[in-house]
Amino acid sequence: MSSSPNLYLLIALAPLVGAILAGLFGTGFLGRPIGRRASHMITILGVLISAVGSVFVLLDVLDGNTFDGNVYTWSLIGKTALHIGFLIDPLSAMMMVVVTSVSLMVHIYTIGYMADDPGYQRFFSYISLFTFSMLMLVMSNNMLQLFFGWEAVGLVSYLLIGFWYTRPTAIKANMKAFLINRVGDFGFVLGIGLLFAYVGSMNYGDLFEQADNLATMSFPGTDWMLLTVACISLFIGAMGKSAQVPLHAWLPDSMEGPTPISALIHAATMVTAGIFMVARFSPLFEHSDTALSFIIVIGAIGALFLGILGIIQTDIKRVVAYSTLSQLGYMTVALGASAYSVAIFHLMTHAFFKALLFLGAGSVIIGMHHDQDIRNMGGLRKYMPITWITFLLGTLALVGTPFFSGFYSKENIIEAAHAANVWGASFAYYATLIGVFVTSLYSFRVYFLVFHGKPRFDTTGAHGHDDHAAHGTVAAAAVAHADAHGHDAHAHDAHGHDDHGHDDHGHGHGHGGVPHESPWVVTLPLILLAIPSVLVGAWVIDPMLFGGFFDGVISVLPQHPAMHELGEEFHGWVAYGLHAFQTLPFWLVVAGAVVAWYCYLINPAVPAAIKHRLRFVNMVLENKYFVDWVNEQVIARGSRVLGRGLWQTGDRGLIDGLVVNGSARLVGWVAAASRHLQSGYIYHYAFAMIIGIMALVTFFVLIPQ
Repeated sequence: MSSSPNLYLLIALAPLVGAILAGLFGTGFLGRPIGRRASHMITILGVLISAVGSVFVLLDVLDGNTFDGNVYTWSLIGKTALHIGFLIDPLSAMMMVVVTSVSLMVHIYTIGYMADDPGYQRFFSYISLFTFSMLMLVMSNNMLQLFFGWEAVGLVSYLLIGFWYTRPTAIKANMKAFLINRVGDFGFVLGIGLLFAYVGSMNYGDLFEQADNLATMSFPGTDWMLLTVACISLFIGAMGKSAQVPLHAWLPDSMEGPTPISALIHAATMVTAGIFMVARFSPLFEHSDTALSFIIVIGAIGALFLGILGIIQTDIKRVVAYSTLSQLGYMTVALGASAYSVAIFHLMTHAFFKALLFLGAGSVIIGMHHDQDIRNMGGLRKYMPITWITFLLGTLALVGTPFFSGFYSKENIIEAAHAANVWGASFAYYATLIGVFVTSLYSFRVYFLVFHGKPRFDTTGAHGHDDHAAHGTVAAAAVAHADAHGHDAHAHDAHGHDDHGHDDHGHGHGHGGVPHESPWVVTLPLILLAIPSVLVGAWVIDPMLFGGFFDGVISVLPQHPAMHELGEEFHGWVAYGLHAFQTLPFWLVVAGAVVAWYCYLINPAVPAAIKHRLRFVNMVLENKYFVDWVNEQVIARGSRVLGRGLWQTGDRGLIDGLVVNGSARLVGWVAAASRHLQSGYIYHYAFAMIIGIMALVTFFVLIPQ
């Protein structure tokens, strides 16, 4: 029996109901009839309903039952109806399961992580609203609803990144995310508008039916292919949402938000929206090799160069954030290689192990009494055994260890780049290959510095962060708890905890004593996420990539052979994993781990020496390739200069000075001159009449008959 539209509505709306109840009745907006416990129970129940429903829908889809229909007519413009509807097929069903399952783990984890935060109910309301927004995006059957979900996740991410709104760094970070995403969204709107103009419908089905016809059209006034312009415009939207170069700068700064939302943004929602969108629009992208080349090159740059930035980070969450940027680059490379199903496969595996790593990092932060600087850690393995083993499993999945989930998806991306026949594929292949070593190096660097070696949390001396200003929400308590080691005072809430506003700021060295394992509401999600991080790749690789799971959903033209070649080389998950020990990527993983082990456990003088010898390179990396500098000093300052010039010349000079004030002066001058004609003497008026008659007569005489 197939599921009904009512179930789809329940899945989408259950988190929204939880968000509304917790937001209106738990935050003081309409009083506080709902307390902290009720808020998290209501929102978790809503997401649990969605998660269970999503699993049921996925099983139903696997039985061959799909749905594409409208549930509500939102507006009627002329003869064009704008609908709210659902498209439930293997792609959307799989995304629904990933989004709701990871979101459920984050909700449970939040109970422990945000336990002492005064904005507890508000946070649960936000993350539940985030889940609703992402579900509307992935379940939509038309571009209007897609855009609604697209903008909604952007709005909620703004609220969550700036959750601790009394901190200037958080306000700057959420504004940065909002503005950069608006740049991408401008391209996204242009792409949607262009397709709507030529198809006359927002519905995916109508759009994809006309793909062949659209492929023959040119963009007006040029010899460009219409679909090339539309697809690149759409992908610019994905570049903003999925943090691709050069619209990536907002993502590392999103670490200003609490750790649970870092996991949700980076793992299952928002950043994966762009990858999902390109896969959904594969029938269009397939017709433009130019767009695919653009995509694969952008992805390759991100996969390699943004991963390198993770090597120098000292904040545990920022290392994982740059890892996300790199892995998003891998997914984008797969899209450009026309291996859309591989990109979605990596999206799914990455969602589990990246959520695990972020939540594991949050557990470490709790155990370290809110110190995030990995230079102040070490030896945590014996203090936090559950966090240690789950973090290790997540790291092994991330670097692509054979038989772990990340191995199956990453290895296929590298092979797809090698098999692709679009321009830029060779560069993408070598970039993703080198990226394997880089990923292993920064991942094991964090692992060894945090969990092995000599404990450093009882030492004294400051390790400042380059972007971490003094901060605090409850400032009165901050003074009373000024750091005995000469650090800036921390703000503490009424519960005696840092108010998590320090969540991204590793000041302090073991202020709270010996590290401790986190409570079960934190460790349980880690264990539950570790299971798919290890197993899901081997379990689903065959049906998802080579078993026809995406047949009829994702289109690949014959001239793009990557998936065909991958299928010919695949002989089961066991053989694939065993063969890995003979391949270059595996030995690059080993090399990265060995280098990290030697440099950070055996001979720590080596990184310092390299940093000293390569001062210029380190300076470039410390400044993140100067992307922020260009944004702030060139684009932002140039915009201010341009705006000031337009204001002075255009607004004040032309509009106010010439048009408004000039017209007033002209009227005044005419009035002053004509005033002299109103003398009151009859002979003056008679004289004026005679002159007027003579002028009229002369005018008509001179006009040729």
